[in-house]
Amino acid sequence: MSLQSTDPIADLLTRIRNAVMVGKTEIRVPASKLKLTVAKELKKASYLADVKVESGKPRDTMVITINKPGENATITEIIRLSKPGRRVYVGAAEIPRVKNGRGMVLVSTSKGVISGQAAVKARLGGELLLKVY
Repeated sequence: MSLQSTDPIADLLTRIRNAVMVGKTEIRVPASKLKLTVAKELKKASYLADVKVESGKPRDTMVITINKPGENATITEIIRLSKPGRRVYVGAAEIPRVKNGRGMVLVSTSKGVISGQAAVKARLGGELLLKVY
């Protein structure tokens, strides 16, 4: 079985989505800089409880705690917007609001991966990565 995914962000989101559906509190994912940045942004917005990186021999592993045991997950839906076959780029004025501000989008800008609200404030456009609420 190959560890390499063609779309690592979609793989990360699918693992989180599946874990939320079956009630798991923690998942382990092969680490990369982009996945770590996405997970940390989700943690900063308090959609994830914790993100840690464990060193490993072939590659590092990210340990993502979705929620604490006995609590409900804060993620209702998490969707990949820009895909390898069809990239979605927006300017700062076209960044969507999710559920009247109760959700968020992550945007890959020239300043790194930031939330849609921060991108609008900084007047930065870029690639829409994901939508979560």
